Amino acid sequence: MTQPVRPEDMRASDAERELVQQWLHRAHGDGSLDLAEFDLRVSRAWQARTRGDLVVLTADLPRTALTQSTVVPPPLLVPPPLPVVPRRNGGRTAMKVLTTIWLSVSALNFALWVLVSLLGDEGFVHPWFLWVALPAGSVLGVVWLVLGRDE
Repeated sequence: MTQPVRPEDMRASDAERELVQQWLHRAHGDGSLDLAEFDLRVSRAWQARTRGDLVVLTADLPRTALTQSTVVPPPLLVPPPLPVVPRRNGGRTAMKVLTTIWLSVSALNFALWVLVSLLGDEGFVHPWFLWVALPAGSVLGVVWLVLGRDE
């Protein structure tokens, strides 16, 4: 496995060099750099190979040059975000949601059946709640078994 490149060792782009040049120009306009040093740093900015080379050119400049400017320098020391790899959980989250819904509907039907059986005039009523709970529960059980074997 290759080691990730440190942020300061990443290659600088022309866009980043341009932003540093604009930052240096703003610092020169504010009086932080004289013309000779401005020229030297701009030429070094365009010769810079890495982001670390660009950071060195702006490290001693006041941040006021940055905040007054509409140009924001590149995030030179922030590593690029790693690609997000979605975790594969075999549909377990979806199955948990479906099982919760099934349990809720089954419990509600069972409670209604108990109330009808206890409070109704006919007495014990056929357990009709099983016609709702068993088919869907059987399918969910089989899917859970299949998902458990895939690991």
